[in-house]
Amino acid sequence: MRLTLTLAAALAAGTLALPAAAQTTAPAEGQYEAALRRMIVETAAGSCPADVMAGPLLAACQQQLPQMSAGLASLGAVESVTFVRAEDRDDGRLEIYEVRFAGGQTLNWGIGGMKDGKFDVAFAGG
Repeated sequence: MRLTLTLAAALAAGTLALPAAAQTTAPAEGQYEAALRRMIVETAAGSCPADVMAGPLLAACQQQLPQMSAGLASLGAVESVTFVRAEDRDDGRLEIYEVRFAGGQTLNWGIGGMKDGKFDVAFAGG
């Protein structure tokens, strides 16, 4: 099982490796933008949004919150979130977005594994 939202590590390391995808699709738009934006904004502000994060992801977020919050806050406000692609995987749909921050940095982010309205995967560097 992949416990991610390792934002502090991803910001330090640059990228995270992704397991092989079953199939990559390119729909016109993503479905998870609002949830991803909330995760980034609320984590930067010092809280993990429990209503969109599944148990393991929420636990990882809470454990890493001081480092992630500081790292994300240092990037500045989210200026834009642009859908890049979607991957249909064994553990569910994964969407990749390009997120541009007010400080000028642009990072690719992934979000997916939605079950019962909550996500079990979120990461920077995909």
